[in-house]
Amino acid sequence: MIAPAYTQFLEWVERRAAGEPLAYLVGEAEFRGRVFQVSPDVLIPRPETEVLIELALKKLHGVAAPRILDLGTGSGIVAISLALECPTAQITAVDLSFEAISVARNNAGRLGATVDFRQSDWFENLAGETFDLIVSNPPYVANGDPHLELNGLPFEPQMALTDGADGLNCIRRIVAGAAAHLTPAGWLLFEHGYDQGEASRNLLTTAAFKAAFTHPDLAGIDRVSGAYL
Repeated sequence: MIAPAYTQFLEWVERRAAGEPLAYLVGEAEFRGRVFQVSPDVLIPRPETEVLIELALKKLHGVAAPRILDLGTGSGIVAISLALECPTAQITAVDLSFEAISVARNNAGRLGATVDFRQSDWFENLAGETFDLIVSNPPYVANGDPHLELNGLPFEPQMALTDGADGLNCIRRIVAGAAAHLTPAGWLLFEHGYDQGEASRNLLTTAAFKAAFTHPDLAGIDRVSGAYL
């Protein structure tokens, strides 16, 4: 009789040989020293997103009980990390995908984070609510970009990777809608592609945000842009 563990191992070998990411095989991935459960319904956490967390924490310095909104939360890594590293914060996190919200809620429960998770198409279900900080890691890969066929990306949820257009469509929606949901002097920070820094700053400036900037990741690649209202 073949042991179940051996059968499982052979299945994993076949799936990995086909290009499926290891994180989906084992069902978890590490981010900022914490283990998050993942499934093919959510993106696999990437270390570059830590830049977004670090910048958010800096902008929150001195704010006693900040209200934070995480748009497109996926597995919840941004919202949960901020909840655990800024315990006084009140955090709302939204995602269009019900499956992603389920994964995020499970992660919050396992890690002991308090986050208000909601299903929403960006700001759709947030009427009348305002926040001191809005963060997002939206889909920003352009449709047809060859990177979508590499490094296991075909196995990840495409709606979380690409907007199906030029890669800036979701960022445009976020920038356009953010002003109605930010307190005075509230910050908007979002992750984007390596070549989208200038376009992101232009969108922010055109929308009357102030002090638009772009911050690189540890590899020196433009990674996060932001500005305040």
